Amino acid sequence: MKKKKSSAGQWVISAIVVVVAIAVGVFIWRKATQAGGGKAPVAASSTAANAGQGPAHASTAIQHPIAQAGPAPASTSPLPALDASDTSVADGLLALAGGDALDGLLHRQQIIRRVVATVDALPRQSVGSNILPVQTPKGAFLVEQGDGAVTLSPRNAERYAPYMRVLDGTDPKALVAWYVAHYPLFQQAYRDLGYPKGYFNDRLIAAIDDMLAAPVPEAPVQLVQPKVFYRYADAGLETRSAGQKMLMRMGADNEARVKAKLRQIRDLLTGVTLPASSSSAQ
Repeated sequence: MKKKKSSAGQWVISAIVVVVAIAVGVFIWRKATQAGGGKAPVAASSTAANAGQGPAHASTAIQHPIAQAGPAPASTSPLPALDASDTSVADGLLALAGGDALDGLLHRQQIIRRVVATVDALPRQSVGSNILPVQTPKGAFLVEQGDGAVTLSPRNAERYAPYMRVLDGTDPKALVAWYVAHYPLFQQAYRDLGYPKGYFNDRLIAAIDDMLAAPVPEAPVQLVQPKVFYRYADAGLETRSAGQKMLMRMGADNEARVKAKLRQIRDLLTGVTLPASSSSAQ
């Protein structure tokens, strides 16, 4: 089977830091000429509209109050203003992720706004490249050709190794405690995004639940390229949410590791243990 690099487009991974710092593998199709798009500033006034849907999901009825995750750790230092929080947020995330693993990946401008916008977009059909919170991966997206079919190369999983090291090196309890302490900043960023009556923690749980419902595609995963972008040949996979499709493209082993971490985070955030069998659609 002949291996071939994608010439018209490439996979781009943004490790969505679920609850702020964990790389959960967010992948989008985009042209090679758009490779620098992830560094653009997040436009708080337009990001929600550009995500593909309006704020219909926002509700005044809070389903998952942040208090369910436990009290915020005691601190004598007040939270910084949202627009002046990048330095302290970056320092906190680097410490949570072990420092070196995340250091070269994290975008250090508008960190919380990027995380909030990305979380909000995951259950939709697309994720804008200008809102991603981390750098894109090195290497080219690989496909394999044979017997008249184009399939996803299993070697692509190797590109996600740095992000998986961040995932594996992060303690969910410490991460959730940090998130609880900094929750007012996330809530402010969510309201600024265009949801004045919305509750960010509810949206985060919805995004986690959506990703946990992602199927595990049977290998080899067939692709088609009707125009510029590669798509899943299976229409049932192609119509999945952006978060689910992006998670599926990590490879079965990485997908399982991400889901295991997401379940731990969800349990801590809600105070309810979610059975593994009920959170993954096969």
